[in-house]
Amino acid sequence: MFSWTLADQIARLRIARAGARNAISMTGWADLRQCCAQIADSDARVVLLYSSAEGIFSAGADIGEFDALRSNAGQCRVFRETMAAGIEAVAALPMPVIAAVDGGCYGAAVALVLACDIRVAGEGAVFATTPAKLGLSYPGSDVARLKAAVGPGFAAQMLFAGAPVDAETAVRRGLADLYSVEAESAAVALAGTIAANAPEALRALKGVWRDPGASHTDAAFDARFASAEFGERLAAFHARKRR
Repeated sequence: MFSWTLADQIARLRIARAGARNAISMTGWADLRQCCAQIADSDARVVLLYSSAEGIFSAGADIGEFDALRSNAGQCRVFRETMAAGIEAVAALPMPVIAAVDGGCYGAAVALVLACDIRVAGEGAVFATTPAKLGLSYPGSDVARLKAAVGPGFAAQMLFAGAPVDAETAVRRGLADLYSVEAESAAVALAGTIAANAPEALRALKGVWRDPGASHTDAAFDARFASAEFGERLAAFHARKRR
């Protein structure tokens, strides 16, 4: 259900399971992890995560698989770890990741988009974390990202009430970063702007963004001045200025 293509240094990572409202099965989470591994080794400068299904981003984890988990504690662990591996693979991508959310984004799909660096909400985007409605909990790492994005109070409302959050509220609260009538078009434009920048610098910046307090970030900053990429771009800047 996940696949990707590369064009103009933009990796387009697609969710496509329209018949199931893009519900993500265990196989789907594993596919996502594999796609991310391939993208990480590619020449992509930016990743665009989007849905090809009209009116839905994703219904979240596939509820159709939940009956089998009720009587198998070991399989519950496998499910949780497989889902986490897919989400963390997105978070660990070495280049910026943009999520274009058009339509509904529910349950584990909220955790998925929170693993992205930039979230664009379309006019019809709706977000909801719904484990309480099903009698379930939410993994700790996903709760941590939700609290970091929207603050503890609003995160508590989302988790405990499970009420839908519209696009404008999502942007105002920090669940999304940009609002556009059509999220995918806006995300494509932003991805093009990012892809025009220096690829090694983008990866270095992503590393700092992921962990600003890491011990290597200062050395990574210093090293950029000696890089061929910086030399070429600085020379081009001076050449334009002389014209």
